[in-house]
Amino acid sequence: MRATLTGLTMAAAIGLAVGLAGPARAEVKIKLEPYVTGVNAPLDMVPIPDGSGRKALIEQTGKVRIIDKQGRLRPEPFLNIESKLVHLEPYFDEQGLLGIAFHPNYRQNGKFYVAYSAPLSSGAPLDRKLWWAHTNVVAEYTVSKDDPNKADPTTEKIISAIDWPQFNHNGHWMAFGPDGKLYVSTGDGGYANDWGIGHNVLIGNGQDLSTPLGKMLRFDVDSPQTNYIPADNPFVGRADAHPAIWALGLRNPWRCSFDMGGDRALYCGDVQQNSFEEVSVITKAANLGWRRMEADRCFDFLAPNKHPANCDKTGLTMPILVYNNCTAIPQNCMGISVTGGYVYRGSHKAWDGKYIFGDWSKSFDTMDGQIFFATKGADGKWSMEKATVTNMEKVPYILAFAQDEQGEVYALTSITTGPVGSLDTVYKIVPAN
Repeated sequence: MRATLTGLTMAAAIGLAVGLAGPARAEVKIKLEPYVTGVNAPLDMVPIPDGSGRKALIEQTGKVRIIDKQGRLRPEPFLNIESKLVHLEPYFDEQGLLGIAFHPNYRQNGKFYVAYSAPLSSGAPLDRKLWWAHTNVVAEYTVSKDDPNKADPTTEKIISAIDWPQFNHNGHWMAFGPDGKLYVSTGDGGYANDWGIGHNVLIGNGQDLSTPLGKMLRFDVDSPQTNYIPADNPFVGRADAHPAIWALGLRNPWRCSFDMGGDRALYCGDVQQNSFEEVSVITKAANLGWRRMEADRCFDFLAPNKHPANCDKTGLTMPILVYNNCTAIPQNCMGISVTGGYVYRGSHKAWDGKYIFGDWSKSFDTMDGQIFFATKGADGKWSMEKATVTNMEKVPYILAFAQDEQGEVYALTSITTGPVGSLDTVYKIVPAN
């Protein structure tokens, strides 16, 4: 739903792009096995790290749902924060309940974290109150002392609150890294071309270190005495930089993940403008390029469909995957809004180490979700294959991906363009033969 949301709005309203280095190769055949049905715009699903075998699924409209060890969806929500959200448009929206992460020591402390779009903070400056859209919040909650399937809604503690200019490009995927710190992705603030109300007109928010917009942020949730800022964040101590920034140059990071094996790298699908889409590996202090670059091409925010032949690429980290966006480049295009996924570490050994990701759809008005497999070659370069889903003619809109404790990967899908009804399904991705 976020891929739908974070990326789709751009696709429909302003255009997107998805990136992959080189053309797609031969197709891989898969099946989508229904895992959970009857949910509303599922944007994330994560294992609950307490040994219970349960998972938590978030619905964009504000509910955290529990899936038990047998794969059964509990009817009563674990947490319901619908009343805390801004109004969501049922046709299409990018706001809502956007992310969830459980503390690595959840079994001992019962703490977990959610990211959501709240009404604009009451303390916002007057100009923001007149024009800005909402405030994106990261909040801590604690499980009920009496019921492991219920959170205590009175325990909310705000970790981060960022005023947001537009309704789109929110990002706010989050997860704990191998280092035990909480990583949170943020989009550039919305609209298009990293320009307009709430954007740095000279360089864009993605390149502006003074704002948390268009960044990967990193928090130490166990250190309120430091305002949750880790001392080893790369820009701590700089007067011109927001101290929570871990990396910069993002446009609309829609779903990221840490590899649960290998080198534990951090992968992100970052929705681009009109022509290309990209997947990047994000490292400390990396500059992913937006808005100096759209994917691996130079970018001019005043002429977004015309990419200059040359530009300053000094210090930029190039994406590992880039592919054509159908909005501006219909030839050999792969979709309109990238949805980041996971490195497969499950039981099907032929897939081990492959990065499974996708695209929301090849069209806004017709569901045509795309699933891709990417492989890193011996030379360090990545190639990409389009997956053929053998058990359905049209794949629903791809909102997000998920991974269980065994390394299996799931596709979170919707049959509508917006957060409405309870018609959506989570599928497990399995080999077709």
